[in-house]
Amino acid sequence: MPTPTSLIPANDPQRLQALLPYLSLGTEPDAVFDEIVRLTAKLFQVPIALVSLVEEGSVWFKANFGLPGAVRVNREQSICSVAVLHEDTTVYEDLQREPCHLTDPKVAEALELRFYAGHPLRTEEGHQIGALCVIDRQPRTLSAVEQRRLQALAGLVMKILDLRQLLQQRPEQAQAIWTLLYGELDDLLTRIGTLTKLARGEAGANSPAGPASQHSIDEEAEVVIWLLEQHTADALAALRPPAEPEVTH
Repeated sequence: MPTPTSLIPANDPQRLQALLPYLSLGTEPDAVFDEIVRLTAKLFQVPIALVSLVEEGSVWFKANFGLPGAVRVNREQSICSVAVLHEDTTVYEDLQREPCHLTDPKVAEALELRFYAGHPLRTEEGHQIGALCVIDRQPRTLSAVEQRRLQALAGLVMKILDLRQLLQQRPEQAQAIWTLLYGELDDLLTRIGTLTKLARGEAGANSPAGPASQHSIDEEAEVVIWLLEQHTADALAALRPPAEPEVTH
């Protein structure tokens, strides 16, 4: 991953313009986004997961699991500011051994953060407005399977941001759609939680059944993410006006 010379990309004015509509969602707790980060933390078995939106001078945590009280920090204090500079996933396996030099390392040290992986939230026009990240207080690696999973979840978060924005214009439909989506999330979280608990109780990582149990969790995770994507895509399609047919001569 090439190291940029600045936290501010050349297209930042356009990126900030693309971010504006999503800032109108407000800072109040949002059950669906809270459930998404809880699901993400469970799938990656990490104590912290965040949905961040990178503003001009700060980073706003739209959803926060595991960092109580953190709502907004200065842009130079959050590694999510680095995540929006790259199209691929930004990974720091051990921030103690390899600190992020573009942000203030004292913040990670004070919070005892060691591992960071963040995938950008990319609008349909290609602007990277924030990140979905997972954080651990232990050093670790990110497997290829996990990287694809984080990318898929970041895409899901972006779709839900679009859905939330559309529903602001359709308040009469918002309650029903969010209730359905929240219910699906709750059910799917229960499925993942039960499978994870069984795998931990019946098959330790060093036992012969360990790899098979992890494979089951990975398969279930793919199903959960796919189902959520389908529900969200269906809701978006129902709200967006149909595309006008092309005029042929």
